[in-house]
Amino acid sequence: MVTIARWSHAGTQRTGFVHDGRCVALPDVLDAQDLLERGLDATLELAARTLAAVPDDAPDLGEVRLLAPVAPRSIRDFVTFEEHVEGVTASVDGASGVVPEWYEAPTFYFTNPHTVRATGETIPVPAGCERMDLETEVAAVLGAVDGLTGTDLAPEQAHRMIFGYTVLNDWSARDVQAREMKVRLGPCKGKDFASTLGPWIITADEFAHRHDEDGFLDLAMTASINDEPLGTDSLAHMGWPFAELVAYASQDSLVLPGDVLGSGTSGRGCLAELWGRHGAPVPPPLVEGDRVRLVVEGIGAVENTIGPRRRGGVPVPRARRRGRSRAAAQPGAAVR
Repeated sequence: MVTIARWSHAGTQRTGFVHDGRCVALPDVLDAQDLLERGLDATLELAARTLAAVPDDAPDLGEVRLLAPVAPRSIRDFVTFEEHVEGVTASVDGASGVVPEWYEAPTFYFTNPHTVRATGETIPVPAGCERMDLETEVAAVLGAVDGLTGTDLAPEQAHRMIFGYTVLNDWSARDVQAREMKVRLGPCKGKDFASTLGPWIITADEFAHRHDEDGFLDLAMTASINDEPLGTDSLAHMGWPFAELVAYASQDSLVLPGDVLGSGTSGRGCLAELWGRHGAPVPPPLVEGDRVRLVVEGIGAVENTIGPRRRGGVPVPRARRRGRSRAAAQPGAAVR
């Protein structure tokens, strides 16, 4: 197993390997993206050489501040847990259910790679949000594979591009998100303010023996708030395995080393799902000072504290009603 991390120590930021509780840095010219560009096999070889002689000045893990393990090129976040979809639907529409279209193909949205946070960071609540929520997820991080261009991949090819896995918390401003989704596009500001990745990347070879015959990983996923358990699920309950998500993302498009793909929220891995099942906001939304901890078997744990809600947001004016084109309403007018 190779554990890849980024950290800050003694005023410098480094990338390297966590080994026997110590942080072993790569040469300054290399960072996490360099490893992803090299690919998994080359990284495993580099790790073997680097860890063969751990320097005496390699700091202990407890002496460093962990950073997000990668600066993603892009983040696609899927929604693959049927139980989660059922519960969240009830919180929005008042009745639980999963639309038939969900089963036809995996759905995802793009979120903001520029607002990624690390374990240990304080997560601000965006202006106007009264229903702050967590989301318990696992993310696959992609790396280079010789001969693959990252487009129109078969699942077998896509599986080879999975470099490793990390924990993902897709923070959500549920009330902001609910307003946006009524326009049938989004989410946008309900999601783009923060995502946590961490605490590190565990390389995919560690999980090679954990895949079942359909490609799913049976890893326990647990969330807690202020040390009170929220829910536990298995990554094996995804509707599609990660290889199929990567393959689908690549169709008529392109996936590249450094792209991150989220599993979507596990069953009982967020508050909104429980609100739907209870018919009320119970447990209550996250507030300043709450500590949220996500643990994924075989990968690790991330923990963040909720910060204050931003005050005095820039006011957004209502849309101007500027008129409409009437061409399509004319008899015989062509519709393009």
